[in-house]
Amino acid sequence: MFAAGAVCPHPPLLVPEIAAGAAAELDGLRAACLEAVSRILDEDPARVVLVGDAPRQTTFGLGAVADFSAYGADLQLTLGQAGRYDGPRLPLSLSIGAWLLKEAGFAADVTAVGLPASVSADDASALARALVGAGEPVSFLAMGDGSARRSVAAPGYVDQRSADFDESVSKALAACDTDAILGLDPALAQALLCAGRASWQVLAGAASGHTLHGSVLYDDAPYGVGYFVATWTG
Repeated sequence: MFAAGAVCPHPPLLVPEIAAGAAAELDGLRAACLEAVSRILDEDPARVVLVGDAPRQTTFGLGAVADFSAYGADLQLTLGQAGRYDGPRLPLSLSIGAWLLKEAGFAADVTAVGLPASVSADDASALARALVGAGEPVSFLAMGDGSARRSVAAPGYVDQRSADFDESVSKALAACDTDAILGLDPALAQALLCAGRASWQVLAGAASGHTLHGSVLYDDAPYGVGYFVATWTG
């Protein structure tokens, strides 16, 4: 049973140990992400489904490891309360999601799914239905950045289509418009280096048919990359 959902981006600099002296630059984004995660946990879910960008579709269970050493931080944590760090390594998107869940105090049942850019909206919806299941309340945390082509300083340089694309995403998130999210064009999203399209469509598939209240807590592109923080709650 779908309980609630949140959308957060996954820049490594969200983690203060990685950002170091630049941590204050993303204080507002970090606070918005933690607020969003707290809201979906306030729905008292029996399980959290964490979805994010990955090279290939992979499901991770409790004990999977978020290892931030590649980003210069001596920091590891796991999904759940495992005390060992010998489990499979999570991709960046799911690692940031795991960090947010730990910061928010949730260390219970988490299922994490990494999705490649090739996943279609239909496949995302089918996956969502399987992940929701029946009976127990499930909250979703969808990790993903918007277009990475919002300015000349962006990772993909500037693309004039990126601002309109990100605006359409923000409006759909605010309105809990599952049809609009499911209708996002995978080819355009990929051209704009958007890392969140598949994850957002899993969330939309899970929430489809529910009457929800949407709230956008953050919508900006501080590094030329669109970052959205939003919640869908009952």
